[in-house]
Amino acid sequence: MGLERLLRLCLAVWVLTASTIGMGAEWTRPIRVGMTPAFLHDQHAMLAEWKLYLQNELKRPVVFVQRDSYQETMDLIHKGKLDFAWLCDYPYIALGRLVKILAVASYRQQPIYHSYLIVPSSDTHTRSILDLKGKVFAYAAPQSNTGYVVPRYQLRKAGVDANTFFRKTFFTWSHSKAIRAVASGLAQGAAIDSYVWDSLQKVDPKLVAKTRIVWTSEPFGFPPIVADHAVSKADFQAFQNALFRMKDDPAGRALLDKLNLDGFVEGTPSLYKGVTDMMRELGDL
Repeated sequence: MGLERLLRLCLAVWVLTASTIGMGAEWTRPIRVGMTPAFLHDQHAMLAEWKLYLQNELKRPVVFVQRDSYQETMDLIHKGKLDFAWLCDYPYIALGRLVKILAVASYRQQPIYHSYLIVPSSDTHTRSILDLKGKVFAYAAPQSNTGYVVPRYQLRKAGVDANTFFRKTFFTWSHSKAIRAVASGLAQGAAIDSYVWDSLQKVDPKLVAKTRIVWTSEPFGFPPIVADHAVSKADFQAFQNALFRMKDDPAGRALLDKLNLDGFVEGTPSLYKGVTDMMRELGDL
């Protein structure tokens, strides 16, 4: 074999090998999914089951990236360190074109949830947030729709300055912790995610019984699962299909029951118009 022919053969083998290795790397690279405190992500056993389920469906490694604040998850998206994330409405709107909706959970047969205003169950007099003037109030997080935007917007509509209305406010950094703050008497009121309150009622009814729902907001689009803008079309479609199929698969159905959800459906930005309007009026956008 001549030297020129041998060099061409070696080059062809190298190109084929390099492309194969590249393909293998792509299909073994983990799918990185961010989780925020909007959910009961302290249920580690359930998340481990969900991870295995998704890995089996996608034929890819899956990594759940858990953070203790919405801002931390948003920062990871800004840095390109997540492929997908389950966000609250506020972070989704604030991230703008950096993300697109992959799926929205169906909760009680609808892709919606509410903000609950809660007080200690011993408080039988409070009927609205205006009755909590001069009290201690717990906010979930600065980037929470139901736990921060909604109560501030309610006070603004009433012509009240949220910065001076309460005697003291503090952030709990999760809805479940806001519920615990009210249940323990650390706070006299809080605005929390209805999905979290309803779900916690199932797993810890004694705790939730120490609180009382005073007011329920209008419906909002359920916190979406989003894809980073750089995610490939193939990965987007594969992950979306895996979520959509869960309700029709016995193992998927069992996981949805643990998540206290009916399934996942398609979502549109219009679901979040109400939240966007409130954020703009409050100067958060």
